[in-house]
Amino acid sequence: MAWRDRAFYRPDIDLFVDPGFPLPAYSSYIICGTPRSGSTMLCEMLAATGVAGRPNSYFRQQSFEHWADRWGVPHPDGVDNAAFDRAFLAAMLREGSNGTGIFGIRIMWVSIAEASRRLDRLNGAPGDVTERFKEAFGLPLYIHLSREDKVAQAISRLRAEQSGLWHVASDGSTYEGVATPAPTRYDGARIKALYDELHRDEAGWEAFFATHGIAPLRLTYDTMTANPQGALAGILAALGRDPEIAPTVSVRTSKMGDGTSREWADRFRREYGLEL
Repeated sequence: MAWRDRAFYRPDIDLFVDPGFPLPAYSSYIICGTPRSGSTMLCEMLAATGVAGRPNSYFRQQSFEHWADRWGVPHPDGVDNAAFDRAFLAAMLREGSNGTGIFGIRIMWVSIAEASRRLDRLNGAPGDVTERFKEAFGLPLYIHLSREDKVAQAISRLRAEQSGLWHVASDGSTYEGVATPAPTRYDGARIKALYDELHRDEAGWEAFFATHGIAPLRLTYDTMTANPQGALAGILAALGRDPEIAPTVSVRTSKMGDGTSREWADRFRREYGLEL
């Protein structure tokens, strides 16, 4: 039986889609996340389906020149002007869709202001950022990816910053970052700063959804890492793509938490009076 001929339910992410009823004609999706929430795994899996674009952090302020060089977008006058924004957006839509008919992008909370500023400049006036997204990308599905354990999330980021190793492949090799990681050391003050930043960013997303009347598809790090293909299937179904593709997609990255991470988490919670 074809998937469109039956209802589709993923209890692991509490998502129900009935293909017997019209689905919203999503042209795009926006992964709304925070650093070290599992978004790289999710982006890689979505791209690997071959039917759901190629999401990445295209509005990350530090990465405009990187993407421009990679895509061949000229920037003789720099990367912060309307002419560049126009050419960059065209290339971004092409690369982020990857010939699939749907555009994917990952946006961290810190990048919302940058995305809004650049899209406003292209339109010549300030506007509602959600309307700007719709104008630029077509109707988007918002996917809120969060990590419940903010202590572990902050420690993961600190260790990546210190070591230079950001992601490990499923076979244990370096996926993103240096081949020989630098030593890491416990830094309670830095963990606390990152922990507080993560809470502010999550609050920012929640306010964004409430203000704009958005009911995002919600996904957590723990749920996704426990059943990556199940989470992927739910997203594909919500996008109107065949969820039966999901089991064919392999996971290219692996979790990096270990005994050191757990030791640091226990120490941090004791030092800052958090529950163990």
